[in-house]
Amino acid sequence: MRIKFYTVLALMVLPVMVLASSFPDSLLSVSHVSRHLVSESVAPDSCDVARLEKKSFWRASAETVGFNIGLWAFDRYVQKGHYAYINFGTIKENFKHGFEWDDNHLSTNMFAHPYNGSLFYNAGRSNGYNFWQSELFALGGSAMWEMFMECEYPSTNDIIATPVGGAAIGEVLYRASDLVLDDRMTGGKRFGRELAAFLISPMRGFTRIVTGRAWEKRATTGRRFGVPPISVSMSLGSRMLVFQDDGKLSKVGAAARIDVEYGDRFAMTTKAPYDYFSLLLELNAMETQPLLSRVEIIGRLLSRSLVDTRKCGLSVGMYQHFDYFDSDTISDEPQDDPLKPCVVPYKLGTPASVGGGLMFRYATTPQWSFDAYLHANAIILGGILSDYYRQYHRNYNWASGFSFKLGVRCNLGNRFSINIANRFYQLYTWQGYGYDTDWSLLPEGKPVNVQGDYSKARFSHLEFRTDYRLWKGLYATVGLDWYYRKTVYTGRPHPIEVNGTVIGGSSQTTIDSHQAGVHLMLTYAF
Repeated sequence: MRIKFYTVLALMVLPVMVLASSFPDSLLSVSHVSRHLVSESVAPDSCDVARLEKKSFWRASAETVGFNIGLWAFDRYVQKGHYAYINFGTIKENFKHGFEWDDNHLSTNMFAHPYNGSLFYNAGRSNGYNFWQSELFALGGSAMWEMFMECEYPSTNDIIATPVGGAAIGEVLYRASDLVLDDRMTGGKRFGRELAAFLISPMRGFTRIVTGRAWEKRATTGRRFGVPPISVSMSLGSRMLVFQDDGKLSKVGAAARIDVEYGDRFAMTTKAPYDYFSLLLELNAMETQPLLSRVEIIGRLLSRSLVDTRKCGLSVGMYQHFDYFDSDTISDEPQDDPLKPCVVPYKLGTPASVGGGLMFRYATTPQWSFDAYLHANAIILGGILSDYYRQYHRNYNWASGFSFKLGVRCNLGNRFSINIANRFYQLYTWQGYGYDTDWSLLPEGKPVNVQGDYSKARFSHLEFRTDYRLWKGLYATVGLDWYYRKTVYTGRPHPIEVNGTVIGGSSQTTIDSHQAGVHLMLTYAF
């Protein structure tokens, strides 16, 4: 399933731009404990909720199938991709062969495919189905594509990452589009909001056109969730990277960061998925570095309040996590030796991850507060950079494991705040080859169905951020990042000879990689 990466990225960034400008200026800068809210909260109208929860199975199914057929036609007749030349023979072979691990780019498998799953998901969501029911449309759309729409064998990783990661991205975009819509408006303002909602959530926009809701004027807003507490901030500035493992090289460039917090993180008891979520995007404009360096979505599935007083709050819940970290080398030296450890410091994605979490707050006043969180997660499917696996577009190992996330935020008066957080991931690859495998010895030089190298890897991201308020919602921001990756590869116990050179001879090898980053930015809290 091929989608242009930068198109997907633009559609992810757009909701933040729209949200930051969708509410009247008179409602900005409302204080809510430690948050800088965009707007006052407004409860959903019961008439809107009842209307939007009416289910239409056939329309949702037709949108899912129709999107797959349309995407296939574009790949086949416009892009002329080799994978799109399908017939009954390729479909039969897909069923006969079954699923295998594929070798697409990290950005394709960990970000673009989940975005595609969000379109299937929102075919269900925009036709009245709830979070869990819409997940079935994402699974069905993904299965249809894998089995019928490509002449490549169906992908094990796609059938997991596309629907599960698609639900995380899809619900964020669906709720973002909900904030933009307003059925009370007419004319140019109405058109602008409908267009913005369509770009944010194309399936919802298409459904509104098909049903006539896109131009129907009503006495209510037509929002399924009303307006919950929402915070949006954007940071722009410079970023410097220092690669500690290769002569302490450094790179400097422009960077941006977008933070969105939706809903009440300390709600008493919730069972509606994604009534609370956070979204973080980090982007680079730096030579050799990827445009998108980080995505994090944390969506609450359910929660229960344990302590709820005026000053103190503690809740426990279950959360879905979507994580994406991408980097590239900051060295200009070419790497010709495939057995030399990779000079790229890290790559990581966890499109399918879920676990439990604790949220804590203590506030004497809205200006003096302390927030903390702790998450422990099972990673059903993830991927992490490999120093040795090199096949097609893939330079990472598929894996499963667990992760921990810990963060602390302190607001010290009206002007100063400190944030400290650490993300820790432990990943295991159980179906692979030794790191010194000579792929040329395999039939036609191609790997068989493997996740990558036999390995176990850990990745940690420690970040520190401080903000000082300069004027109203404008802050000066200084950030420090430390990235650490350690991978232990299990190789062959006996050496082998490749092109006259003896390699291997060790049962395992360990690679450590470090990178530091510094941010100097201006942040505006809308």
